[in-house]
Amino acid sequence: MGLRIERIPTFGDNYTYLIICEASGEAAVVDAPEEAPVVRRVEETGARVTKILSTHHHPDHAAANPALAARYGAPVYGHALDADRLAGFTDGVDEGDAIDVGEESARVLFIPAHTSGHIAYVFDDAKALFSGDMLFAAGCGRLFEGSAQMMYTALCEKLSALPDDMRVYCGHEYTEANLRFAAHVDPDNAAVKEKLAKVQAVRANKAADWHDATPAEMTIPSTIGEEKATNPFMRAPDAEELGRLRALKDEF
Repeated sequence: MGLRIERIPTFGDNYTYLIICEASGEAAVVDAPEEAPVVRRVEETGARVTKILSTHHHPDHAAANPALAARYGAPVYGHALDADRLAGFTDGVDEGDAIDVGEESARVLFIPAHTSGHIAYVFDDAKALFSGDMLFAAGCGRLFEGSAQMMYTALCEKLSALPDDMRVYCGHEYTEANLRFAAHVDPDNAAVKEKLAKVQAVRANKAADWHDATPAEMTIPSTIGEEKATNPFMRAPDAEELGRLRALKDEF
């Protein structure tokens, strides 16, 4: 028993997650831009969806919320600041709030910068972090609505404080491109070189259509320990350097 995590390819490179409490069969959908792939996976697993969880308001993470909420009669959770712009929003949460999925429980971390209302869901017992577009494998999201200091607080203080074996389930399959950038700015990092080679091998036979991707083609999850070793943004010594790296990545 525990938390079963189904990775669902959506859009061109998004990850949607179906998280299932194996003890109860209750489930939550995390960051869904498309309805059909989620419905197929729910039917395949026999899960009972009781909650829709969003990390932030961007349509490529939330556009399917209203349709899924109507189909399953499930509330839609997001940060309270996003009440007026998160599709399907019904329930606002903030730092420290708890959300139960059957017998499993997540705590909410408020990690703004990519957007002003960005949150993460941390299942401590299951060692699973759903980080949306704030922390990617070897990368981070763009600074759309926040500052480098806000991102430093999120990545280098809050998220880096999680256990090294915490698995990181992020919002996109950006790992190979992120590691190429990491190798560019941190060329002597052996851990980056090793992981890039592994990821390139995984991605060499990727599906022509991301919707047809198999688990063998996915580079997610990472772990907090891996990110602390390979992610140039999480390794930044201060907010100024993180901001410099983010600006470089924007043009890379």
